[in-house]
Amino acid sequence: MSLKILHVFDHSLPLHSGYTFRSANILRQQQRMGWQTWHLTSPKQGGCPSAEEVAEGLHFYRTRQPRGLAARLPVLDQWALMRATEARLHELARALKPDLIHAHSPLLNAYPALAVGRRMQIPVVYEIRAFWEDAAVDHGSTNEGSPRYRFTKWLETRAVRQADQVVTICEGLRQDLVARGIPAGKIGVVPNAVDAEAFVPGGAPDPALRAQLGLTGKRVLGFIGSFYAYEGLDLLLAALPRLLAVDPDIRVLLVGGGPQEANLKAQAASLGVGDKVVFTGRVPHREVNRYYDQIDLLVYARHPMRLTELVTPLKPLEAMAQQRLFIASDVGGHRELIRDGETGLLFRAGDVGALARRALDALNLADGGARLRAAGRRYVESERNWPRTVANYREIYGRALKRGL
Repeated sequence: MSLKILHVFDHSLPLHSGYTFRSANILRQQQRMGWQTWHLTSPKQGGCPSAEEVAEGLHFYRTRQPRGLAARLPVLDQWALMRATEARLHELARALKPDLIHAHSPLLNAYPALAVGRRMQIPVVYEIRAFWEDAAVDHGSTNEGSPRYRFTKWLETRAVRQADQVVTICEGLRQDLVARGIPAGKIGVVPNAVDAEAFVPGGAPDPALRAQLGLTGKRVLGFIGSFYAYEGLDLLLAALPRLLAVDPDIRVLLVGGGPQEANLKAQAASLGVGDKVVFTGRVPHREVNRYYDQIDLLVYARHPMRLTELVTPLKPLEAMAQQRLFIASDVGGHRELIRDGETGLLFRAGDVGALARRALDALNLADGGARLRAAGRRYVESERNWPRTVANYREIYGRALKRGL
């Protein structure tokens, strides 16, 4: 009999983010394994005119936005989101009769799943991709150690204790939960991965686009993604004057947008390097590889903080799959993915000088980084592919169901 899983997500395709790409790859691989999957998103998906939607070949059930006074008030609005998710989840669980419910972070999805699971005696697996309290620190909505932070951490731990099984995406998150007193045997790890076949090695830069961006004849450092504070793009800009002092033909290409975009543009201007930094804004997903091809060296300069120390990102794995050269800060999330000097180059997190030195080392490698590029591709092909990583759910689900799969 095929295993039947009802997944609960914060948001999904057609929105594009690391979160939605991981979700989609999990679902597609589970379906290849012969499992039946259903997919519900919370009201945070937004902009859903109908109760169901097909996006990139995957069928999603949607939860409508909550209405009423509670939905418009601080704190109570979060409760309203959970109530709406719980009601929709209960409706689906009664109709679909899943073997288990798999709720993906944040904890706004965990509590509705736990409530429905108790009511209908369905095992619940809770997957944590990052701790909500740490994400709130980066967004500036709270401070580490504040009453709100401690309360959110308590809620997270409580949800973990109530779930039948817990999944994390990396060892950093798993070890943090163990330190909170959660039994190690209750926590499985399903790490981030890539579909290596979907990524082809980077190609030569399109000369027309290079000219359009003003990068002809330049050596380009770059980043493509969302401009969050923890990504350390401010550190990259701070290093640019030092890099220009050594090589005036270096430029920085930043593709994307986000909360820090205005701050980064102001920083570039204040450093006197505004004409050496190209901000493209967001580009269509189908065009992203053309911009990647313009970049000689990708820079992942994440700042040291709980979020980056504990959580592994997708971008370095995608860079390895495309055989691209990159440097990265030595935060814990990067160290868990990157073998320094073998699959990529690390520098001391938060250190402008270390970033500049490592960037110059990478740009001046005698082989152009060919050895690093090849080793990175081999790593994702052998260890960080979706068939291998999603297979870990078999044991986790089996423990939740108390039977072998």
